[in-house]
Amino acid sequence: MSDEEMRKAWQEHPMLKPRIGKVVVNISVGKSGEPLEKATKVLKELTNQTPSKRKAKSTIRDFGIRQGEPIACIVTLRKQQAVEFLKKVLPVVDNKLSRGCFDKHGNFAFGIKEHIELPGVKYDPEIGIFGMDICVAMNRAGYRVKDRRRRKSKIGSKHLLTPEEAITFVKDTLGVEIA
Repeated sequence: MSDEEMRKAWQEHPMLKPRIGKVVVNISVGKSGEPLEKATKVLKELTNQTPSKRKAKSTIRDFGIRQGEPIACIVTLRKQQAVEFLKKVLPVVDNKLSRGCFDKHGNFAFGIKEHIELPGVKYDPEIGIFGMDICVAMNRAGYRVKDRRRRKSKIGSKHLLTPEEAITFVKDTLGVEIA
């Protein structure tokens, strides 16, 4: 199906139009203590939300990581806040994403090497520089039936999101170029 045919189908059937379900921003420091607190502070400044800390799943002696030790912080953004964050972050990667960033369900992810590249963020020598991973979950209206607690149900194969549809949606709404 071409881009024009997809857009026409979305106009005729609004339930088929993709949308951004959530954006997860992750800073993995690899150790607890002061570096993790600094990363948490950076994430709070960027997203205006309190980050949640994530613990190590297993012990890795070579890196000095123990199981259960907090080593990362994440924030989940939804609805308009997610779209605004993406519009702020995508210019850092020159509004270009690789086709390989998209999985078979239309979700995509990309990384930023330095948080100071974001507009409006200044370098603070006390905090340092952190990189981050940004994962975007795409879905359609009606996807809630597979995640809800009561009366879970499967989503029909015709209603599943394809990478081509997600790419067309991202090009239209966020102005991203796909290489």
